[in-house]
Amino acid sequence: MHYKKIFISFFLLTTFVGVETKGQAVSNRATTGSLNDFMDMRFGMFIHWGPVSLRGTEIGWSRGREVPTAEYDNLYKEFNPVLFNADDWVKTAKDAGMKYLTITARHHDGFCLWPTKFTDYNIMNTPYKKDIVKALMQACKKQGIKFCIYYSVLDWYHPDYPLHTHLGSPMPDPKSDMNRYIQFMKNQLKELITGYDPYMIFFDGQWESPWTNAMGKDIYAYLKKLNPAIIINNRLGKEFAAMENKAIDASKMIGDYDTPEQVVGRLNMQTPWESCFTICTQWSWKPNDKMKTLQQCLNILSRTAGGNGNLLLNVGPMPDGRIEARQVSRLQEVGDWLKLNGEAIYHTKGGPYEPGSNYATTRKGNKIFLHVLNTDTAVIALKNIPGSNIIKAHTMKGEKVSIEKGTETFRVLLPASLAGKMEYIIVLELDGSAENIPVIK
Repeated sequence: MHYKKIFISFFLLTTFVGVETKGQAVSNRATTGSLNDFMDMRFGMFIHWGPVSLRGTEIGWSRGREVPTAEYDNLYKEFNPVLFNADDWVKTAKDAGMKYLTITARHHDGFCLWPTKFTDYNIMNTPYKKDIVKALMQACKKQGIKFCIYYSVLDWYHPDYPLHTHLGSPMPDPKSDMNRYIQFMKNQLKELITGYDPYMIFFDGQWESPWTNAMGKDIYAYLKKLNPAIIINNRLGKEFAAMENKAIDASKMIGDYDTPEQVVGRLNMQTPWESCFTICTQWSWKPNDKMKTLQQCLNILSRTAGGNGNLLLNVGPMPDGRIEARQVSRLQEVGDWLKLNGEAIYHTKGGPYEPGSNYATTRKGNKIFLHVLNTDTAVIALKNIPGSNIIKAHTMKGEKVSIEKGTETFRVLLPASLAGKMEYIIVLELDGSAENIPVIK
C-alpha cells in the first residue's frame, strides 16, 4: 500500500502488443449482482505481511531506505513464522464481524507468499517452506469468509520491471522488458486464480510510468476470461480516488470498484467503493505502533457504510506469524459492537444523508439507521424526509427516542443516558421504503 506518485519521464523501449480497444475491458465488469453481494459485506480484513516484518519497517517502501536494499532482499532467508496459524487469523476476522479477507500475496518488493513456479523469491525458499496463501484460502473456506488476494502491479525486485527503486529519480533498467514482465504477471495471476480461487483481487502500484492504462485493460480482460465472476478493484488503471479522495470518472475506471486509501470515500450511490485503513499507522507490523481506539474504528466503519462503501481494515502480523494480542482485542471489540448494531452496517445502503462529524446514516427496508458518532451532543437536526414520515424512533436496544418535527427539519433528541458513551445507533422507522429516498443535501 502506501500510495505515492512517482513522476518519471520514461519512454518504453518495447512496444506492448495485445492491447484491448477502448472500453472493451470495462464492458466485462462484474455483474450487478456479484458487486451488490460484495458491497453488502461492508467489512473486510486486509493483511500486509512478509519478511520485512523481521525489521518492523514498512512493506516495500522501506526497501533501500530504512533497510538497505541488499539486506531487505535477503530477509526471506531468515523468515520463519513458526507461530502462524491460518485458522487463528481467519477466526480473528470472523469474530470482528468481517466478511472477507485480503492477503498481500505479492507486494511491491516482489516477495511471494505462495510457491509460485515463476520466481524463486517465494515462501518455499524461506526456512518456513509452507504455502501461506493456500493455508489462508482453506481456513477462509472452512469458516465462511470470502478469500481475496492483493497483488502489486509493480515489482522493484524483478529484473524485467524497469524501475528497481522508488527513491530519487530512478532511471529505467535498459535490460528490462515490459512484454516479458506482463507475461510473468499473467503466469502468476493464472496460478493464483486457478490454484486459490480468490473471490476478489486487489491490485496496487499502477501509478508508476512503466505501467499504462492499455496494459491494465489487457490484464483485466485476461482475468475475466479466466474467471468472469471475479471482482477486481480499479488499481489496474490510473483513474482512482487514492489518498487524495479524488472524485473520479467511473467511465475511465479499469476495474469494478474504486479504492480510496486511508480516508473515508465520498458518498456515492452509483459507483461501488472500498476504503482501506490501517488499524495502527503502518501497513506492516511495527513495534509499539500507535493503534486506533475503538471509537476511531467504529467512526470509520459507520462513515464508510454511510457513504455507501466497504471498509477494508488492515492488520500487520508479527514476524513469528501472530497478530498482536492488542490488535486482536481491538477487533473483538468491534465485533462485539457489531453483534448489536450489525443490522445498521451489513446489507444496507448509504445515506440518505451525507456523513458528517456528528452522525452518519444507513438504510434498509423502511428503516434509516442514525449512527451517533459524537455522543457528547444532545440533538441532531436533519432535513425532513421527502414523501415519508417517521412513525417510530428507538435505539437498537429498544429505548424510545423523541423526535421534534418542524416545517423543514426534524430534531432527534439523543438519550441523556448515552451521553459521552460509545457510538450507538438510533433506528428511524418510516411509513414507507427508505431505500428509494434520493440523497438529501
